Amino acid sequence: MGGTVFIEDMSVGMARTREKLITQAEISVFGDLSGDRNPVHFDPDYASKTMFGGVIAHGMLSAALISAVLGEDLPGHGAVYLAQTLNFRAPVRPGDLLIARVEVAEIIEVKRRVTLNCSCMVGDTVVLEGQAKVLAPSREALAREAA
Repeated sequence: MGGTVFIEDMSVGMARTREKLITQAEISVFGDLSGDRNPVHFDPDYASKTMFGGVIAHGMLSAALISAVLGEDLPGHGAVYLAQTLNFRAPVRPGDLLIARVEVAEIIEVKRRVTLNCSCMVGDTVVLEGQAKVLAPSREALAREAA
């Protein structure tokens, strides 16, 4: 995986996915990087008494997988994140296989703007959904920059 889909090659409905097995080790690293050490992510005893009934991953860890799809697959290298909405629907737990999907919803080629519908799933459950706006790479802009 990885590369670039230029805006000239995009079409509405085009989609890409990535999957990642979420582990407690990754949750710990994310907590260290973000500074979010909420015990719902780290303390099984504490987390068992919450509405989730156990340890859950940070919501933004799921969102980071969307970022990976946008930055590596669609549009990929050269994309610039402009905006993102996120709606967290269900928890992600250690041991879950998380699947992130982005799909082109709108293309404004003259401005190089692309709107993509984004979601993350665990099995048949939507755990996150939202929409991203990106500045997409273009062959024309690349040629101008090289000239």
